[in-house]
Amino acid sequence: MAAINQVKIFTGSSSEYLAKEIARFYGKDLGLSSVQRFSDGEMSPSFNESIRGCDVFIIQSTFPPADNMLELLLMIDGARRASAHYVTVVMPYFGYSRQDRKDKPRVGIGAKLIANLLTAAGADRLMTLDLHAGQIQGFFDFPVDHLEGTAIFVPYLKSLGLDNLLFASPDVGGVVRTRNVAKFFNAEMVICDKQRKRANEVATMQLIGDVTGADVVLVDDLIDTGGTMCKAAQLIMDKGAKSVRAIVTHPVLSGKAYENINNSVLTELVVTDTIPLKEASDKIKVLSVAELFAKAIGRIRDHESISSLFIKN
Repeated sequence: MAAINQVKIFTGSSSEYLAKEIARFYGKDLGLSSVQRFSDGEMSPSFNESIRGCDVFIIQSTFPPADNMLELLLMIDGARRASAHYVTVVMPYFGYSRQDRKDKPRVGIGAKLIANLLTAAGADRLMTLDLHAGQIQGFFDFPVDHLEGTAIFVPYLKSLGLDNLLFASPDVGGVVRTRNVAKFFNAEMVICDKQRKRANEVATMQLIGDVTGADVVLVDDLIDTGGTMCKAAQLIMDKGAKSVRAIVTHPVLSGKAYENINNSVLTELVVTDTIPLKEASDKIKVLSVAELFAKAIGRIRDHESISSLFIKN
């Protein structure tokens, strides 16, 4: 049997809060690294210990600013040049995943460009959680471990002991994701059909299905300004639901998101810590993904199945 190379876990600047928890669950201290910054903003990350022949895991989500992505690329390149045996990028939140296709003429496909950049920098593997579109995995020519947020959300929802559970997709595009959660409860689902005037602004919304007397759970992969989610929640309550809450993996929460959520009819918004909250809110509950990623790193190290981490129906 081949020897297992030493595992070393490092973090970029934006995800240190999460990387520390992942390393703690894994049972190992974070590797030593630093970032030198020049006066004009140019950065130069470096590894402050030997990684020759090691299996290196670099943890960094790529939410704005764009420096987070560039820092990650420089760290991958640095690991390659330091003779790391294998470089796995652990990207809890895959930025630019909303740009997964040409939805209008003369635009770039941001998710594909990010894939190309990670490949060019020298990454061997990607580990991420709840991509905006699962087919983004096909943009890569190396292995992608696509973890599922159901492993975090389903146990929490079961702990609430809600009587008449019903799941809702805030738009037509999220039907498959919502059905994937609903199946764990043998529950039905409804759909909020929306039409947009422009990005981040919903014009009209209609509800497809009956929510009378139900405890409704909205399901989505990310929440940005919260406009769609809050409008869907209001529509569901207006149609006779008993309560409405939302489970969303990535809390982007920009613009007036916190104001929208605090003023909404949502009982709670349940998110993960792939992106740090900018401010506290009584309506937002954060569940950690640290243990999930730590277990996945362990399975990669031991050449075991990642799918064993997915909860079964």
